[in-house]
Amino acid sequence: MTTRTDDVDHELVRAAAEVARTRCRGDNHTMAAAARARDGRIVTAVNAYHFTGGPCAELVLIGAAAAQGVYELETVVAVGDRDRGVVPPCGRCRQALLDYYPDLRIIVGGGEGEGEGEGEGQGLRAVPVAELLPSTYVWADHQLDAE
Repeated sequence: MTTRTDDVDHELVRAAAEVARTRCRGDNHTMAAAARARDGRIVTAVNAYHFTGGPCAELVLIGAAAAQGVYELETVVAVGDRDRGVVPPCGRCRQALLDYYPDLRIIVGGGEGEGEGEGEGQGLRAVPVAELLPSTYVWADHQLDAE
């Protein structure tokens, strides 16, 4: 499998970082996400922490995009508050993003010591969402056809 890692959308990383810096306050909102729509628009969202398992920023982003009439996303990135930088999506978000947008690319850090901060992203790379799951399960592939 060939991973395309060029063309990191730095404007998208900056947008998520700005939302994390200005909208994430206290313990209820600690992560921000930004997505590039196919038409070029940027959609942003923050998580809604709750002890019962509130949604991550990436899941809120799916709903926020739909509320704005955006149904095709190309790239997503999540950034933590308090200058934690780019954070990869959790397993639940990876699966949901794959199901909604199978061709989506996710911006992730390059690993320890490779500039995961929110700056211009040394070490940042954009990878297909399917490559973030060890054995991809595509929900739509397992649905019975309606007769």
